[in-house]
Amino acid sequence: MVSDESDDRDPLFRYDDPVFAREELLKIKHIPGSDRIVGRDEHMKQVAEALNPAIFGREPTHLLIFGETGTGKSLISRSVTERVIKEAKRDDITVKAAYVDCGEQNTEAGVVKTIGRELNNPTQSGITIPERGLATGDYYRRLWDVLDMCCDVAILILDEIDLLEDDEVLRKLSRAGENQQISDSNIGIIGISNKINFADELGERVKSSFARDELVFPAYDATQLVDILQNRRDAFRENVLEGDVIPLTAALAAQEHGDARKAIDILRNAGRIAAQSDTIPVTDEHVRQAKKKTEADRFAELIAGAPTQAKTILLALTNLTESKQADEFSTKEIYRRYQQIARGTGLDMLSERRTQEILKEHDFLNVIQSERRGRGRGQGVHAKHRLLEEPDIVKSVLEQDSRISDFLSSTDND
Repeated sequence: MVSDESDDRDPLFRYDDPVFAREELLKIKHIPGSDRIVGRDEHMKQVAEALNPAIFGREPTHLLIFGETGTGKSLISRSVTERVIKEAKRDDITVKAAYVDCGEQNTEAGVVKTIGRELNNPTQSGITIPERGLATGDYYRRLWDVLDMCCDVAILILDEIDLLEDDEVLRKLSRAGENQQISDSNIGIIGISNKINFADELGERVKSSFARDELVFPAYDATQLVDILQNRRDAFRENVLEGDVIPLTAALAAQEHGDARKAIDILRNAGRIAAQSDTIPVTDEHVRQAKKKTEADRFAELIAGAPTQAKTILLALTNLTESKQADEFSTKEIYRRYQQIARGTGLDMLSERRTQEILKEHDFLNVIQSERRGRGRGQGVHAKHRLLEEPDIVKSVLEQDSRISDFLSSTDND
């Protein structure tokens, strides 16, 4: 007699997914086929034109790609690169790609090490690239050897390139062939940034050596976002999405700057909320709840690992935004509110200068927006700061810090 395996299953777990058929289609790391990519035909052609020489083992044109978050910069770069790798293989040309998130690996050594580890085939090269323990120069030497032994062309995608601590790595990578560091391979660099003026901030030595083309990706409009989401509709089971779910998701994402990544996140979170609450099908209300969750998750990523002092300064700005009929405040106003909160939380008091430095750090990471303005002729300049997220979302994330949570609980009870 054949036993029924389902009898042995642990009732704590769910063994079928009532909402998703292929949830991986809604994950950020997923690179869709070209037939699912919307509104970027011309940009795809331009990236392909720059990378085309790699198919024949020649040096590609370096690129800098600009655009707001969620406009398809990384997606198109990785998608076209995958197609180049495939086409080159037909003629026995080995093209390899290395992707570096410069928000995580922002030092020269970190970038070179990551590239080397992604491109290396230890069996082929006989080279090991340890996670730590080598000087920067040693990482470079091993990378040059890996390039010559493991590939004909390397395409290096440097995402959030503006977060690099030192742009010298661009000069060394782009001139590796000219300086005879490599002899049997070529390098193509794709730098991705949401700062349109990034190239202006490069050092003079880098500007003169890092010859490149530049592309700007515009925001998606609501119609394009609808098409993007429709092209991933098969992530869900049939008849799970109510009719207005995709148009509403697209409209909410288009209200800001046409962020496709955010639209996809909202749609996935809406499905998860419906599944967790056993309230299927997915409705407009699930989408609205998912929007708040998506924004909170993104904001939490931005301030992940920030010390309590930095979060307290952010709370000061949040308090001011909630309590006053304004949305931007001077450093002095924020510092006075920070002092009140620091006393309430038992934190050591930072100086106003250090508070100003932390506000600059928040601005750099796009947690807040800061702007310097003149007070009038002969009266100098001052900085104004404002939140880039709704105060209730900021507070919900800050409350995950126990000291801030205790402070907020105590003030609520007063």
